[in-house]
Amino acid sequence: MSIPQSFIQELLSRVDVVDIVGRYVQLRKGGANFMGLCPFHGEKSPSFSVSPSKQFYHCFGCGKNGNAIGFLMEHAGMGFIEAVQDLAGQVGLVVPQDDISPQERQRQAAQKEKQATLFDVLEKAGEAYRRHLKDSPHAIEYLKRRGVSGQTAARFGLGYAPEGWRSLASVFAQYDDPLLHESGLVIVNEEDNKRYDRFRDRLMFPIRNVKGECIGYGGRVFGDEKPKYLNSPETPVFHKGRELYGLFEARNALREMGYALVTEGYMDVVALAQLGFANAVATLGTACTPDHVQKLFRFTDAVVFSFDGDNAGRRAAHKALEAALPYATDTRSLKFLFLPTEHDPDSFIREFGTDAFARQVGDAKPLSRFLIDAASEGCDLGLAEGRAHMASNARPLWTLLPDGVLKRQLLAEIAELAQLQLQDLSELWSKEPARPGMRPSHAPAPGPESHGGYPPDMDWAQDSGSYAPAAQGSYNGGYSANAGGGSWSPSQGQGKGKKWEKSWGRDRQPADRFEAASRGPRSMPATRTDQAARLLMAHMEFMEELTHEDFDALSRCNAPHGPLFAWLEAQFQEYGALPWAVLRERLRDPSAVAVAPLAERLMTGPHAQPEGELPELRRELRGVLNRILIDHIKQETHATAMAIASDPHAAQRLRDLYARLQFLENETRNGS
Repeated sequence: MSIPQSFIQELLSRVDVVDIVGRYVQLRKGGANFMGLCPFHGEKSPSFSVSPSKQFYHCFGCGKNGNAIGFLMEHAGMGFIEAVQDLAGQVGLVVPQDDISPQERQRQAAQKEKQATLFDVLEKAGEAYRRHLKDSPHAIEYLKRRGVSGQTAARFGLGYAPEGWRSLASVFAQYDDPLLHESGLVIVNEEDNKRYDRFRDRLMFPIRNVKGECIGYGGRVFGDEKPKYLNSPETPVFHKGRELYGLFEARNALREMGYALVTEGYMDVVALAQLGFANAVATLGTACTPDHVQKLFRFTDAVVFSFDGDNAGRRAAHKALEAALPYATDTRSLKFLFLPTEHDPDSFIREFGTDAFARQVGDAKPLSRFLIDAASEGCDLGLAEGRAHMASNARPLWTLLPDGVLKRQLLAEIAELAQLQLQDLSELWSKEPARPGMRPSHAPAPGPESHGGYPPDMDWAQDSGSYAPAAQGSYNGGYSANAGGGSWSPSQGQGKGKKWEKSWGRDRQPADRFEAASRGPRSMPATRTDQAARLLMAHMEFMEELTHEDFDALSRCNAPHGPLFAWLEAQFQEYGALPWAVLRERLRDPSAVAVAPLAERLMTGPHAQPEGELPELRRELRGVLNRILIDHIKQETHATAMAIASDPHAAQRLRDLYARLQFLENETRNGS
């Protein structure tokens, strides 16, 4: 059996040699590496070193060395195929079963050659962007205003993409070269096959892999235009869910400073490096993934996630928590930093100084504390019901932790908060398998097979139509709003929810819902989210005018609307404004299977295509969005008012919310 070399490389990029060796050898941190007693020869003083950055082990005593595959072969006595299969099973990869044919070898060689060619194309574009930056006064002025020096700009390879539609035509002799499209630099219009630059009038951030090769770009506008950041699409060399901006530049600082600081934007990384925090990295416009966390732990054993203090920041932190929990071993440190809502790391340091920010990092909330806080969110621990709810929220999070002292300590703390004996909680959780309905309220909604089993008044499913309040996240517990009335019914016809429909769903009023109940026929639900979706699909160019607040609200709608809005935003960011005919073809892609039925229903039924002059339709969309935001803020004010007694900052937040609410209501009245 022959295994393709490309698969071996992919496998070694997914596994962590520290984890593999650590299952057989007790390792302790020693500088940038981990040290332990060599398993290959007898010794009393540790001379066996494992490097997370090199993904390599070496014994200075006997000279044994190798990667994760070699360790299993040497220490566990596995054959090569067995070791590969063992590691592949741990990371969810399937080992090719048959010997590869000459054609496959040729294909792999061609793929490798193409990747090298794409690197060259991207680097050549980067050289042009850097030249353009020197001739762009407004781009240079923006960097000066943000406090970025020429030295820092050069270190990160910053550049400028000019305003023209085909600026790269002066860089590449053949503008119709397919490689320009495959690299994500050029967009090809499918209707008329016309080509134009993806990045125009943007500050350009080259994205490098850990080898320093340019694999893609992020482009930032200079004002408040939307989208603020535009990223390269997925390509043969660029995968957003695996890469971290600034990691290549931060490698040395990670070792020197002892931790990684994960921020939310490219500009944050550059500005922080300028201000003395060269250990900052950022995700590429996506939520933090397990791949991100695993990659960071190859360079450091301490990670601090920095988020804005608003609701969007809290949701991002919850996702980061879930991604990080499987890697939270007893020898690693994970913390969560929430800055005041009016500050990002850059502005905080400029106002209060680097020492103050360093203290904020030092005082960041440990993973153990954030897990408890996340599980307790919305739970009244003074009541038995609230304590039970907290324990149910905590269980799926606690289960993600690897076995160790931290996991057992947290179990004891959860038991104490639930006012249970440790043995009772342990026995209870060991007897009853965790149900999909027992997910924390901020977790991603489970699939159709999930089973809620909780009334909507509990935090599992707030009665808000297609929108869940920020305090509870976007999980709806498996319930869906009936378009014809106010009652709630279980998803996919599951039986247990029917008793809740009778006792909890009756007499529900749609006034406080994000998605009001329809007064028309069931085939034409006149909900706000339907209206917004129709307008945006019919006139995708309207997305250019949406604010961050608008995108945030729409993306948090419950399925199927929320995923549809997220899909539309992704299409817009990657391809720009598309006519419905082109958008409809894109719905045939397997990745759109979850949103296609709703889109087709909204755009093919009666009154599907919004009619009217563009200014009128823009006002209609603005009115719909304002009403959605008003409903959202009303729910937030209620949650904030309840927190005044325990949160010293809640009163100010409440005043801010009321001011925003009044502004939106006035704007809505004036526009209607």
